[in-house]
Amino acid sequence: MDIIQAIVLGIIQGLTEFLPISSTAHLRIIPALLGWNDPGAAFTAVIQFGTLVAVFIYFWKDISSITSSVIKSILTKNIFYNRDAVLGWMIAVGTIPIVFFGLVFKKNIETNLRSLYVISASMIILAIVLMIAEAFVKRRTALNLKQKSLDDVSWKEVILIGLAQAVALIPGSSRSGTTITGGLFVGLNRETAARFSFLLSLPSVFAAGVLELVKERHELFSSNIGIGNIVIATVVSGIVGYVSIAFLLSYLKSHTTYLFIIYRIIVDIALLYLLNAGILSPL
Repeated sequence: MDIIQAIVLGIIQGLTEFLPISSTAHLRIIPALLGWNDPGAAFTAVIQFGTLVAVFIYFWKDISSITSSVIKSILTKNIFYNRDAVLGWMIAVGTIPIVFFGLVFKKNIETNLRSLYVISASMIILAIVLMIAEAFVKRRTALNLKQKSLDDVSWKEVILIGLAQAVALIPGSSRSGTTITGGLFVGLNRETAARFSFLLSLPSVFAAGVLELVKERHELFSSNIGIGNIVIATVVSGIVGYVSIAFLLSYLKSHTTYLFIIYRIIVDIALLYLLNAGILSPL
């Protein structure tokens, strides 16, 4: 890997981590098209620290309030101390599914599930499911049913969104895509679904990054990737990721997710063509 590749991969990570189009898919497809080696699941997990920092900076006030409220709820032995405390505990509970399934299927996620055929299937399946979620939102709007805010989210709904997030372990599905879809199905408006998706990502992305960094540190730092390139890709992903968060939250205030649905379908068709033509290899 050279510095240009590191910058490109950082841009890809930052652009696609928060948009419902799958960062893993793009980090597999674009390097393959350019004739580069697959950067690997460990590299992907580590440079997510950049986008993690972007979330911390963008939602600093929310995170600070939630964290302090959770600490106070522990000190007072009352998880219902206030709504921010409840939201913090909900995020913890919603993280359990992705941690559990991530540990159980870790080997598969890092090997055969990174096949471009698996990614292709994930791209189209989530596009269809997200389309159904949009139809669900349209129906709720037609019936004048209230769209929920974060204050309205229940424990059951958080668990459902958490299970949706776990689906993102399948490369190509998109973590933000699955959680936003889950949020739409439980009645959240699009902007709120995206906001909760970002907050819910914090524990799992941090844990995955630390786990991969500790486990694969010798391989990462002794490989031809280079620690400098890892740092560059991480910093670039954070800068671009911050812009992506701002864009998506602003966009979803007045738009549907059909732009991303159409994009996923186009990419999937192109990917299948490239695979069938032998231009790209599945693994």
